[in-house]
Amino acid sequence: MNTIQHNSDFLFLYEAINCNPNGDPDQENKPRMDYDTQTNLVTDIRLKRYIRDYLMQQGENVFVSMEEERKVNPDQKLEFVINRLLTDENLINTYFEGHDDMKEAFQAILTKQKDSKGVFKALQSTDNKSLNVFILAKIVKETFPDIRLFGSAFAVKGFTRAYTGPVQINWGYSLNKVYPVASDSIVTIMNDDSSTFGKDYRIHYSLLAFHGAVNKYAAVSTGLTDEDMELFRSAIWSAIPSLPTRSKLNQYPKLYLEIIYNDGFHNGYFGDLRNYIGCEAAAITGGDFKKVRKLTDLSLSFTRLEELIQEHKGADKPIKDIVLKTSSDLAINLS
Repeated sequence: MNTIQHNSDFLFLYEAINCNPNGDPDQENKPRMDYDTQTNLVTDIRLKRYIRDYLMQQGENVFVSMEEERKVNPDQKLEFVINRLLTDENLINTYFEGHDDMKEAFQAILTKQKDSKGVFKALQSTDNKSLNVFILAKIVKETFPDIRLFGSAFAVKGFTRAYTGPVQINWGYSLNKVYPVASDSIVTIMNDDSSTFGKDYRIHYSLLAFHGAVNKYAAVSTGLTDEDMELFRSAIWSAIPSLPTRSKLNQYPKLYLEIIYNDGFHNGYFGDLRNYIGCEAAAITGGDFKKVRKLTDLSLSFTRLEELIQEHKGADKPIKDIVLKTSSDLAINLS
């Protein structure tokens, strides 16, 4: 399959109601905040985790995931993946289909080595450089959509390579000023191998906005296709509400807007798309962000974004196409 042919930038909004969108482990798991501006923050890692968990829920293979019910780093994960390859004849046939020379080289190693450790060590040898480069490319481009989207770095001997993700996402921040819920509730906080007690920290309402970019040049190395982008658009929209937990319940997507550029135009042509949105506390709150509890308590303006798209879309202009999805209670006019 061909990789994507156009750069694009995207804007994603979702609301968080009476929950903890992204706990800060350095601050007693309180919601991440910029207290100087009362801005709620959510890391790109948190959003990517939602997407990866959703992809797994949909039956996709995901590289950044647990093995044997424990967390592993990318290098350990790579070893697990290759060890599975060693014990699955059908997987071997799939990986090497149409590449008889690589299959013969791999089977020669299987014949010489007595166990998986010996095979893995042989693959790390410089004598088999072409083979391990081939296997790594297969793993990246055909097995794991999250690597094709977000990239990964490998530092295992013989498999050392960094793949820059075509899809890059900034930290998200709230468009409205956000204030915590006053609560003395005590809850159990579960860690990997223990549990502790702590306060139940939440915010009243946060309309979170992310800006991201999709780069066609980085897509060449990971193999990102148009089909992968359709999967990404579906995942970023559906992931958060479909994976509820006690602290993450009541989070819903509001808007996904992607600007696809014509040839010759690169990412960031219009800057951060969040800068084109206006957000004020609505009159019903008396203009007080402390009283915001739902979307209709905010007065949103997409006028600047609408005008930008209408002015710059066309065959001889920067914008080739727009991908837009909104919730039923949010309106944006691009006609």
